[in-house]
Amino acid sequence: MTESPQKPPIRVKMKIGDIEFEIESQEDQIQAAVDRILTTVTNRLKEAPLSTPQRTAPPPRAETCKGVIQKLWEENWFSNPKSLEEVHSELARRGFHYDRTAVAHALVDLVKDNVLTRIGRPRRYQYAQKRPPASLPN
Repeated sequence: MTESPQKPPIRVKMKIGDIEFEIESQEDQIQAAVDRILTTVTNRLKEAPLSTPQRTAPPPRAETCKGVIQKLWEENWFSNPKSLEEVHSELARRGFHYDRTAVAHALVDLVKDNVLTRIGRPRRYQYAQKRPPASLPN
């Protein structure tokens, strides 16, 4: 009697969602093993669906530099005169990283709108509230 040489086992790796498995079997048994595993995985998923962690991104903030400075004004932040550097630093502290020139232009716009006033000499201006924000209705 002559024996036929045994074939090496076949290795199959699969991943379904978070479930990962590996099968090593002879060629004639691999299909049955895969079918059994897929049936088991399908039944488990029906019982408890895969929970993929959902990361919610923070809502986008599309605010202009002028708008953010106006919010500072509404909070009476300009009740004491502030320099361009102080305004720029406060915006950065609150998470708004605008270019210094953009902050300077926004401050000039608010001076023109009679919201703020400039005190001092050029390059050393300080910005203060010209008028208080309108009180909120109760």
